Amino acid sequence: VQLQASGGGLVQAGGSLRLSCAASGRTFGSYVMGWFRQAPGKEREFVAAIGRIGFMTYYADSAKGRFTVSRDNARNTVLLQMNSLKPEDTAVYYCAAKGAMVEVTTEAKYDYWGQGTLVTVSS
Repeated sequence: VQLQASGGGLVQAGGSLRLSCAASGRTFGSYVMGWFRQAPGKEREFVAAIGRIGFMTYYADSAKGRFTVSRDNARNTVLLQMNSLKPEDTAVYYCAAKGAMVEVTTEAKYDYWGQGTLVTVSS
């Protein structure tokens, strides 16, 4: 599967952005989807994950209560709605795909990655 993330941009603290990840192929619904981010000078970190049919979700503590992950299998798309953004959310955000809803916070367990989209939150 090929992944294409979009929706990043510049936003003021407290604002919102919605990231989108479009997937190619007819097997999108068989993948668990995750979002990761990498801030300047830092390692890539887990943000959120969603199960194959969207019922199961998992969030990093930093994302809980502010970010919402969802998916539309008919459109081969996964979304990350980000509200109440903070300057520390500034990062390149990546979507990724894996087979099973286990070890979803582990970067190395994901098989496919998108190219990333930059989110910049100004104070």
